[in-house]
Amino acid sequence: MQRYATDFREQEFYDHVHAAGWEQLAFKQRIRRISEALTAALSLPYEQVIPILLEVAPECTGVQYLFLPDYVELNGLDHHELSMHALEQLTCYSSAEFAVRPFILQDPERMLEQMNRWADHENEHIRRLASEGFRPRLPWSFQLKMFIIDPEPTLRILDKLKQDPSLYVRKSVANHLNDIAKDHPDRIAAIAREWYGKHPHTDWIVRHGCRTLLKQDHPEVMDLFGYLPNEQVRVSDLVVSTPEVEIGGEIELTFTLFNETSSAQNLRIDYEVDLMKANGRHAAKRFRWVSREFAPGEHPMRKKHSFKLITTRVYYPGVHHIRLYVNGANQGDVSFVLTAPGG
Repeated sequence: MQRYATDFREQEFYDHVHAAGWEQLAFKQRIRRISEALTAALSLPYEQVIPILLEVAPECTGVQYLFLPDYVELNGLDHHELSMHALEQLTCYSSAEFAVRPFILQDPERMLEQMNRWADHENEHIRRLASEGFRPRLPWSFQLKMFIIDPEPTLRILDKLKQDPSLYVRKSVANHLNDIAKDHPDRIAAIAREWYGKHPHTDWIVRHGCRTLLKQDHPEVMDLFGYLPNEQVRVSDLVVSTPEVEIGGEIELTFTLFNETSSAQNLRIDYEVDLMKANGRHAAKRFRWVSREFAPGEHPMRKKHSFKLITTRVYYPGVHHIRLYVNGANQGDVSFVLTAPGG
């Protein structure tokens, strides 16, 4: 930074970043701490700092440099045009998906116009920002309540991106659709039917954007992808490998699938785990097993499920249940006991 700004006070920046509590901060909190340190150590007017950041940015690629767009979020709300120019450039090197959201809250209509322009940009990172920054339920950020209530303004702009050549952009559009599906399932089902079958890129977006609806066995979406119940497709011998498993361990599910028709069947196989919660109740979590065509005949099936500790899920000892679904039809269930480590 000192190469670009002689007034940058390196020691003050370092001391501010590593002040008390740094080790306890979560990732986004660390980003904000760094952008606050940058603000303190580079005490220039905002209009003079932005050109410095844009000069530094090409050397600062990756999520660890999210503090650069965060600086814009922290200091630039009263400088809309300059901030939009900065975020448009900075998103190409890290991502401005979080930094853009306070500007959306400040002036949704103006930012929808900006989103519309970004959706036409030649740079894939900027087109992605048009989708990702406006996701109503973007992880690690606050919700955009106005678009949870009424998603139509962003849906109209996502329509521009439905055939985007960039997988990076298509993933964002699919995730955006999946966000909306959680509150407006029938609307996304209707869009899926409208978009599907027109272009390979669009088909990819629709399939991934409907993943929550598929887990919920939404009838219109299941029908769209050809996942139809069939009495001549059946399951036998659903077994869990062990009656007890420790938290941190894994189980194996096995069963035999019989396709008793004379033709290949398009099947989506899911399983649902009733996870024990802290209050002693169960909460169902659906997991995808496989989706593909199965030829006539007998098909042995086998899958492992891990109970390894992860930050996004807490496990509690007790009886757990697993239900198997084929094209949305319940094909049986098994139970096992999850035990405390070393129990």
